[in-house]
Amino acid sequence: MSLLERITVDPDVCHGAPTVRGLRYPVEMLVGLLASGMSVDEVLADYADLERNDVLAALEYAALVTRTRSSVPISAA
Repeated sequence: MSLLERITVDPDVCHGAPTVRGLRYPVEMLVGLLASGMSVDEVLADYADLERNDVLAALEYAALVTRTRSSVPISAA
């Protein structure tokens, strides 16, 4: 199974935002937690129903998105 297969998009879950395994954990939130300085182990401790590969899938998805979309100026973020 590819890590990206863990990322799902369902209009009925989190308003269609990409989430992990259909759970209500948006990729954006997980990447934000890691960007804020949390380790993967800390994220997993706080969200017991997540697996290490879920967090890695979120990072892989974020990497894919940044390769395929136009850049956004940081001041606009």
